[in-house]
Amino acid sequence: MTYKISYQLYSSRNFPPLADHLPVLKDMGYDGVEPWLPAYQEDPALLRRQIDDAGLACYSFHMPLSGLVNEPGRFIDIAQTLGARYMIPPFVPEPERENSSDFWKRIGDRLAEGARLAAPHGLKVLWHNHDFEYVPLPDGSRPIDHILGAGEEVLFEIDCGWITRAGADPARELIKYADRIFAIQPKDTAPPGTQTDDGWTATGDGIIDWPALAPLFKQTNADLIVTEHDNPADWKRFAQRSIDYLRALGF
Repeated sequence: MTYKISYQLYSSRNFPPLADHLPVLKDMGYDGVEPWLPAYQEDPALLRRQIDDAGLACYSFHMPLSGLVNEPGRFIDIAQTLGARYMIPPFVPEPERENSSDFWKRIGDRLAEGARLAAPHGLKVLWHNHDFEYVPLPDGSRPIDHILGAGEEVLFEIDCGWITRAGADPARELIKYADRIFAIQPKDTAPPGTQTDDGWTATGDGIIDWPALAPLFKQTNADLIVTEHDNPADWKRFAQRSIDYLRALGF
């Protein structure tokens, strides 16, 4: 498997302008970037030109679940403008969450419907996890299993850092959902209680055993690896350290 390594532009949100980051990321060795809303909100075509001019690609982008449900045509157009093949809703805001299996099944059903609408355009829909999907519901089930249980068309961008913070095992999740995982975020986390950078680190600098997980990446359907840090003080150090570490692991 040949992997593309992309950079989640959310990591750079506090260091505008984003366009200046693109050639730097190319020089570091990145293949592409993963935009998030609002990075492409005003002018997706402009962002596409900036990405192209830097010699990068856009393989995937984050988008609101509400956009997939209420404005699928708009976001399919955005995907095609950006050149992305993976549409990725990443979040349910806390005030909207319900602590029931039925609620999370409905989330999965919405993703499945969006995936069916996107498929004729050559696009796939992937869910991106945080920690709350791994907190057991009153009946003992987990939201993530209901989300991905809605149908095989609902795919997965797995975030190993958030799984670790939830007290779950990323190795178990990589094995369980290997055939559904099309993108992997090797997000790393510092020991619990760390305050610096909200406890996030560059890949390879935290507590996750990446040499043990790397062989499991290769058992999934993923062809895309996306670095991300939720609040880096130094985005360049994070970006360079992460890709260097991933390349050393053989990606």
